[in-house]
Amino acid sequence: MNVHYTARQMQFTPDLREYCEKRFKALEKLLNFATGVDVILSSGKNRQQAEIHVKAKGAGLVVIEESHVMLNSLNLAFDSLEKKVKKEREKYREKKRRGSRERKAFVLPVEAVEREVRIVRADYFTAKPLTLEEALIEFNLTKKEVLMFRRAGEENWAVLFRRRDGRYGLVEPE
Repeated sequence: MNVHYTARQMQFTPDLREYCEKRFKALEKLLNFATGVDVILSSGKNRQQAEIHVKAKGAGLVVIEESHVMLNSLNLAFDSLEKKVKKEREKYREKKRRGSRERKAFVLPVEAVEREVRIVRADYFTAKPLTLEEALIEFNLTKKEVLMFRRAGEENWAVLFRRRDGRYGLVEPE
């Protein structure tokens, strides 16, 4: 876990860094998912603010606390971070448990599931008689997979289809 320290309008003293590292060592087991942490300390007129940004793979956590003394701000921020991490872990755990219970309730035995045959009507035909060239032009204009047409001058129907290799196939009755 990479920890970056930033101080705004103040000096980041070694005792503050040591305190942060001690608290991170205590939280190390909870923060094993973190890829990086930013600790930002800022000082204002009557306030001392501590921000901790925890970066993780899926999301991140941000904790901001302020008080009159910087050490108190850091202490509050680390306590809030610990509460937030525990709460997020509990939500994740409960979500996993709840999801597995719901899936088990809806699982059907394999033998009970039967496939029903469904027929879907499609209008991939033309009623007027066409020559093969006219049918090919009509087929390309409609962008369908199959075109059924009546051959010009004949009573028989023919089917024109697109093959996987990009060529066209023609089915005619004998």
